[in-house]
Amino acid sequence: MVYFVGAGPGAADLITLRGKALLENADMIIYAGSLVNPELLSFAKPGCEVFDSARMTLDEVIEKMKIASALGKNTVRLHTGDPGLYGAIREQTDRLSALGVAYETCPGVSSFCAAAAALRAEYTLPGVTQTVIITRAAGRTAVPGRENIRSLAAHNATMVLFLSAGLLDEISQDLMEGGYSPETPAAIVYKASWPEEKIIRCTVAELCKRAEENGITKTALICVGGFLGDDYELSRLYSADFSTGYRKGITE
Repeated sequence: MVYFVGAGPGAADLITLRGKALLENADMIIYAGSLVNPELLSFAKPGCEVFDSARMTLDEVIEKMKIASALGKNTVRLHTGDPGLYGAIREQTDRLSALGVAYETCPGVSSFCAAAAALRAEYTLPGVTQTVIITRAAGRTAVPGRENIRSLAAHNATMVLFLSAGLLDEISQDLMEGGYSPETPAAIVYKASWPEEKIIRCTVAELCKRAEENGITKTALICVGGFLGDDYELSRLYSADFSTGYRKGITE
């Protein structure tokens, strides 16, 4: 069996209990060495084979899984964050299905969740926005044209950009031309939950300058929107005059 496991955002203790148990029982671990905290490998049992996929091609990864499966061994494919977000797992699972190799996915804590925690923020504030756009800018790999940053910015919703820290000059312009004001609050969250975590608060107009000042070109999330401001409405759910299936609202 092959298990695709979300390693979480960085801190070793943010992997799920299920993910940790799968690591502890794995006969083989193939991990994303450029992103996954190597401390997680300490959960591997003695004799477990460990491979760094940063140095492997897709064919090489699949071949290792195929051999392990034929021998009745369990493989953990350890991906950063949650495998369902920028995990490139579909191309792996399709190949495994074609080979008749069984697999399951164990979700993980995404870095965008860790970024909110680091910022002490709530992405979906009443009266501000109830929508979170998770995306990335077009760099060495393209994005669908309809999903360009300028178009998405028109919603003025909370936006979290992955894999885009090295493109902030263009991103900042696209965000402003798309609909965010230059003064819209923004934040650069470098390596959320890692010991070297760094938070840089700024405005949309200042994103590129502040990233350059701090030497940040990768491994950071870009968070944009009014959720980083001070104005919002209180939740109606907990208002005294709001009735729910569990309590009756108080009316004068």
